[in-house]
Amino acid sequence: MAVKEKTFDLIIVGAGPAGSAAALYAHRAGLRALLLEKEQFPRDKICGDAISGKSMTILNELNLLDELQHQPCALVDSITFVSPDHLQVNIPFHRQENSKLPTGLVVRRQVFDHFLFSKAAEVTEEVHENCPVTDLIVENGQVCGVKAMYKDNRDIHFTGKLILGADGFKSIVARKTNLYRHDPEHWVVALRQYYQDVEGLDHQIELHYVDEVQPGYLWLFPLDDGKANVGIGMHHRSMRKRRIDLRKAMANALRQPPFAERFGKAKALEEPRGWNLPVGSIKRKSYGNGFMLLGDAAGLIDPFTGEGIGNALYSARAAVRTAEQALQANDFSESFIARYEQGLWAEIGDELAVSTKLQKIGRNRFLLNFVINKAARSNQVKELISGMMANQIPKTRLANPLFYMKLLFS
Repeated sequence: MAVKEKTFDLIIVGAGPAGSAAALYAHRAGLRALLLEKEQFPRDKICGDAISGKSMTILNELNLLDELQHQPCALVDSITFVSPDHLQVNIPFHRQENSKLPTGLVVRRQVFDHFLFSKAAEVTEEVHENCPVTDLIVENGQVCGVKAMYKDNRDIHFTGKLILGADGFKSIVARKTNLYRHDPEHWVVALRQYYQDVEGLDHQIELHYVDEVQPGYLWLFPLDDGKANVGIGMHHRSMRKRRIDLRKAMANALRQPPFAERFGKAKALEEPRGWNLPVGSIKRKSYGNGFMLLGDAAGLIDPFTGEGIGNALYSARAAVRTAEQALQANDFSESFIARYEQGLWAEIGDELAVSTKLQKIGRNRFLLNFVINKAARSNQVKELISGMMANQIPKTRLANPLFYMKLLFS
């Protein structure tokens, strides 16, 4: 027999960055929230581990950035692009004038997620780890609660006015509301492997456009204590078409120049581990009667960089903003909750459109070589890329194709 608990303003399914940030914003708004997580922290999450400028904006808004910088992490100040023809260009990150924000951080997700979750757990009304959600409670077409498996294998029911699905690309909330879609055209598959003592890593992150996973790239990111996050990612449809084995592709790439020498004394700390990335090159529906989808569950990963934390945090803020309005209006209908998606895409939609264009450039070897060669020779292109990554270039300019034509062919 299932135990039924009290009713909450918000039930947040998943306590990764999107869910924990949503809980923190809910506390600020005075909302009664329940945070449910299927695993136990600290736990690993396969990822590139980079914390973008967009992420740091939200963390700073939540007054968490100063403390995060004292966690085990690596400070980065530039990005290096390496073309398929091995041409290399290093682009410094912009630091906004009078800003105290670091230019970039790389933090292992085991550290970052635990840090964010611990802050959310301190202020959230009720929190349960090791409590996987198994189903939704639906009454008269309205999602109004969740069914979960409690620590002692009891079935437990929680009711809430709004349900936030922040439970990753395999989201149970998305699946139970028939919004889950696996579209290989808008999906990336990636591997991550931690190493110790990779040579040549300093304060830069590196993206290498190697032929083994074209279209895709191999990355090298520095971590704390001499560790490195090494990974490889590829467009899913292209991977299937070419029958690429990512494990073999990464191993082969690391045996070739320019990596062989850098990995000569390096030690692998784990076997390669894979995960799926539903990217925001398509707008997926992310709301309905009584619920919203956040982060990876909504398919908000950047199509070009593969970074998902920033947009996950933005979705958390947008979802709680909508939840406040819905609670004030006592309206949890699909038509009212639609403002969540509208507001979120007004914030991030142009950037995702630009990243989708860049991802398509990345599918063409000639164009990739051309653009990176242009960046190597043009300070204007370097400033553009740096400004884009710092979110300092107006989105309307970035969304205009003539902007790129003028820049690249000037």
